[in-house]
Amino acid sequence: MSETAAPKSAAASEASPAAGRIARCFRQLSARGELGLVAYVTAGDPSLDATERIVVAAAESGADVIELGVPFSDPVADGPTIQRASDRALRAGATLVSVIDLVRRLRARTSSAAADVPLILFSYFNPILQMGLDKFADAASEAGADGVLATDLTPEEAADYRAAMHARNLDTIFLAAPTSTDERLAKIAECSSGFLYLISRTGVTGARSALPEDLPALARRVRRFTKLPLAVGFGISQPEHVSVLGGIADAAVVGSAIVAEIEKSASAKEAAANVARLIGSLKDAARSGISRRSS
Repeated sequence: MSETAAPKSAAASEASPAAGRIARCFRQLSARGELGLVAYVTAGDPSLDATERIVVAAAESGADVIELGVPFSDPVADGPTIQRASDRALRAGATLVSVIDLVRRLRARTSSAAADVPLILFSYFNPILQMGLDKFADAASEAGADGVLATDLTPEEAADYRAAMHARNLDTIFLAAPTSTDERLAKIAECSSGFLYLISRTGVTGARSALPEDLPALARRVRRFTKLPLAVGFGISQPEHVSVLGGIADAAVVGSAIVAEIEKSASAKEAAANVARLIGSLKDAARSGISRRSS
């Protein structure tokens, strides 16, 4: 795939409905020269009420975007930390419907930063398919969600899904990986809106001690195919990681490290405090660097 294909892919990405909270968030971050922080939590772990409290704490501590993970019985892309969180959430009764209702509750908190933070439903495709694409998109949009990331849905199979989401002004975020070919990156870019999620390494989610040495080169390669903001995840867990990403990406995605803080907490109050402390340290690192496009 030649570089001449990039403008077409970028234009296709930007033609979808990315004019809401996610786009505004990244414009504001760019204007400040600041790396964004995308925080993932498994909704319903240890309870939906606890998740609401944790999300509010995360937003007020500096998280720019929140991914609400819909618990699933077979989370094949996730490492043991998030697998355990999904199991706890399912045992506590969390469902796709109740997670969407959580979005509605968060939007109703008009005095909190959580009322306006972009909220992304992060789900495996099966629960969405079981609900029905149109029914899901209607419910998610009405509740106040801003985008959807269907982890195991491939771009080649996503035409109906994308049409349903975009018709309700929901961004569709897709994953790119180190193993993605140039041809596939062009397809991923074409299908993505809001931002493009770049997996930093092969394998499942989970905290790591260091980022891959070839990450800057990978990010530069992905940039050839899209003008969307680039968020890097999988293995991002420390302020030092976030500082490094300031010269590579537009946002860092942190998941397992946050879920681990929740897991070790004895109460919802303690979990919210632990998450707030971690988010604060990560966001301090993000503010200390400059978010700029690799060249």
